[in-house]
Amino acid sequence: MEVKRNPKPRLLLEESAEEFNKLANMDQAPDLANQNLSDLDLRKFNLKKANMTGCYLRGANLGGVDLSQANLDGASIKNAQISGCFFPRGLSANEIQLSQERGTRMRQSGKH
Repeated sequence: MEVKRNPKPRLLLEESAEEFNKLANMDQAPDLANQNLSDLDLRKFNLKKANMTGCYLRGANLGGVDLSQANLDGASIKNAQISGCFFPRGLSANEIQLSQERGTRMRQSGKH
C-alpha cells in the first residue's frame, strides 16, 4: 500500500468544509484512502463515514471529529490531536494509543 504524497485532497487542503460536507451528506464525499492528511485541521469536516483506509494523519487535528463509521484500517495518527474524537467500535483503545504515540498502522476489526 502506497500513501499518496501529493496533492492532498483539494477540498481538505482548501478547507472547503461546506462543499465537502455537502457531498458527504449525500454519500458522495471524495475517497480519502491512502491520502497524506498530515497537519490538516479536520475538525469542520464530516468524516463520519469516510474511507480513510491507509491514511497518514500525522499531526492532524481530529479534535471532536466523529469517525464512528469511518474505515480507518491501516491509518496512522502519530501525534494527531484526538481529544473528543469518536472512533469506530472496531478500533481498540490499544490500537489507537499505539498509533497516536508510535505511528503504527491501526487494525480495525469488524468494520463499524
